[in-house]
Amino acid sequence: MIERPHNADAAHAELMGVEFEQFDEEREEITLRFTAPDSFITPRGTVQGGLVAGFLDEVMGWAHVWATKHEEAPLNLDINMTLLRPVMAGPLVGKGRVIRRGRRVIFLEGELFDENGNLLARSTSTAIPTPRPGSEK
Repeated sequence: MIERPHNADAAHAELMGVEFEQFDEEREEITLRFTAPDSFITPRGTVQGGLVAGFLDEVMGWAHVWATKHEEAPLNLDINMTLLRPVMAGPLVGKGRVIRRGRRVIFLEGELFDENGNLLARSTSTAIPTPRPGSEK
């Protein structure tokens, strides 16, 4: 397992409270921690669905970035999401993994959990690999 800081220099990562936990090279799986702020909460008392998709997009994308040693970034063609339980403000854990990676297409999967390990949402993505901005390729 690799443990080093997540590249959280982007404004969206700061907004989501992203913290890198680990990357498992063998499984091509990343674990990130998030903090859903109160500003993400709808009048129903839960995190807005599009913002839940943002957490899942983040873990799926970074799984591919780490799997390619930071040389590539995925460009999503589609993202599918299933909300299984309400997502509340506060700490969250995201797991993203590369399911299959080819030269022209990649398949990614993400899961979002509360701090007690309850599965809140799942997602899949079909994407194309692209050079990561700033990488020497």
